Parts: sequence; C-alpha cells; structure tokens
Amino acid sequence: MSTPLYRLKAEFFKTLGHPVRIRVLELLSEREHAVSEMLAEVGVEAAHLSQQLAVLRRAGLVTARREGSAVYYTLSNPEVAELLRVARTILTEVLTGQAELLADLRATGPAAGEEPADT
Repeated sequence: MSTPLYRLKAEFFKTLGHPVRIRVLELLSEREHAVSEMLAEVGVEAAHLSQQLAVLRRAGLVTARREGSAVYYTLSNPEVAELLRVARTILTEVLTGQAELLADLRATGPAAGEEPADT
C-alpha cells in the first residue's frame, strides 16, 4: 500500500520546519554556496549546519559537490526557490491583514467594560 500524498506533503513540510534549513534554502535560491560561506551567513556551529544540510540532502532538496577541500551546495530543483517566494507572499498578506486588524482595534479604543491597554 502506498503512502497517501497528504502524508508525503506533511513530511516535506516538516523538513522545511527549521529556521536554519529555511535560511540555507534562501541562500541557495540566490546561487551555489560553499559550506564555509553559509556558516558566516547562517550563524550556527559547523556541526549544526552539517546536520541541517544532511537533512536537506536526504529530502532531495539540495545537492552537494566537492571541489578540493570545499563542499558546494545547490538547490536540486529551482522550484524550491519559487516555494520560498510564495511562502513570503502569503506571510506578507497575513501580516498585513493582522496589522490592519490591530490598527482597527487601536482606532476604536476599548470596548464597553474593558480597561484601556497600557502602551
């Protein structure tokens, strides 16, 4: 019996569910990076970055190549960059809606029986 697509999608999104992995994918959306370049950008220990890169490799989201002593990573599929762009658009819209709601709440003042909020 094969795994339902919704379960595979859930596993895929779990793979994306770590800030370091998202940051690595963002960097690789721009261009290929050596591990040493990513260390400076991501701001984690080398061992932690290596673990996160291994997760992304196992998921098939990145590929690695060795050149001398350096290891370079790239996205395995350019649509990963598109996925990150879509996520940014969705988040921007959600946060804009929340900011508008907050502005409306502040503009209307406290409801009857409520204490004013301290700011």
